Amino acid sequence: MTTRRGEEDFVTSGYALVVRFTLRDTSAALQFDGLVAQTIEGIRTEDGTLVYAVHTPVDEPLVRVFYELYADRDAFQAHEDQAHTQRFLAAREELLSNVEVTFLNELEGLSKRPGTEQS
Repeated sequence: MTTRRGEEDFVTSGYALVVRFTLRDTSAALQFDGLVAQTIEGIRTEDGTLVYAVHTPVDEPLVRVFYELYADRDAFQAHEDQAHTQRFLAAREELLSNVEVTFLNELEGLSKRPGTEQS
C-alpha cells in the first residue's frame, strides 16, 4: 500500500519527498538493498536529482527511508521516467509490506543546502 501526502503544495525552490519502505523480512531487505545498489548508478547521472539519500532507521532493520530532492517537478518526472527507475519500481513490489510517500515544502529561510550558503 502506498500513501502520498502533500504532492499538490510545492514551491519552486525544489521538489522533495521522503519515502519510507517497510520490507517483508530480512531476505527481502537484502534483495532490496541489492536492487537499490543497481539503481543508484543510473540515478547518479540524473542532472536534476540533487539529493538521493538512502537511510535505515536505528533499531528498524526492515525499514529504508529515502530522502529525495529534485531541482523541480520536471526533474522529478524525468527521474520517474528513467528505465533504471522503472525497473526499480517494478522489482521492489514483491519485497515490500508497506510504502509511505510524503511530499515536502521547503521553508527556504530556515534551510541550508548546497547553493544557499551566504558569503
